[in-house]
Amino acid sequence: MKLAAKFFLISLIAGVTLTGNVSAAERFIVVASTTSTVNSGLFDYLLPKFTSKHGLQIRVVGVGTGQAIRVARRGDADVLFVHHKKSELAFVRAGFGVGRSDVMFNDFVIVGPGKGKGNDPAKVGQTESVISAYKAIANSKSIFTSRGDDSGTHKKSLSIWQTALKMAPSSNGVKWYRETGSGMGATLNIASSMNAYTLTDRATWENFKNKGELKILFEHDPLLQNQYGIIKVNPARHKHVKSKEANTFINWILSTEGQAAINNYRLNTKQVFFANAKK
Repeated sequence: MKLAAKFFLISLIAGVTLTGNVSAAERFIVVASTTSTVNSGLFDYLLPKFTSKHGLQIRVVGVGTGQAIRVARRGDADVLFVHHKKSELAFVRAGFGVGRSDVMFNDFVIVGPGKGKGNDPAKVGQTESVISAYKAIANSKSIFTSRGDDSGTHKKSLSIWQTALKMAPSSNGVKWYRETGSGMGATLNIASSMNAYTLTDRATWENFKNKGELKILFEHDPLLQNQYGIIKVNPARHKHVKSKEANTFINWILSTEGQAAINNYRLNTKQVFFANAKK
């Protein structure tokens, strides 16, 4: 990896998180992760705890899961921390990653217009499964905004649409289905402005300030569990990967201390991530 390309990538991607002022002389690794771990504030909570113990700075590239995997495949990160297990396992099988471990989970929820005159036109709140909720949105032709950015959230939504309709609405050019091509925060803003439905991870929703008429209308389906995994980028493929330092970070995240820190994080007094690393 060329040094200039690495710093160009880090400076351009919104959502880069630094755990303090990092000088060129300080030790650091790059973690390619998701917008949900950044937008929820989880890394702002976790990383200072890690750095104070190990003296190792973490620079987070916070993008959708698909893009984070591409960053790691290029060798522009030392660690991959995302939430689409099928893609994670494919990353390891292809030789780009070393091992994969469960870290934590939260869940997805469907939010939509739940207040005022436009109160839940698809009656999503009366459905009994996420599949029937998606069918109700399609049958009512209510506006649904999707990230459309190859993120873990977008992949999950597409899989639900595929089960519900046997196809993704985008492939049929339906007018009520809108792909934003943006992260979760921007997609929620668009949904709020349009009084539309969307799928979001619960942590980002809890930290979202512009809810407007939106509220959670469907939750707690087993299909909506959202598992996160962590992988070291393979140093045999990319010689510059900081293997020792990556191991230090991964081991801390999976340790009793790191797992307890994940469980202790709160948004609006609510636990939004649940540690489940294998002991």
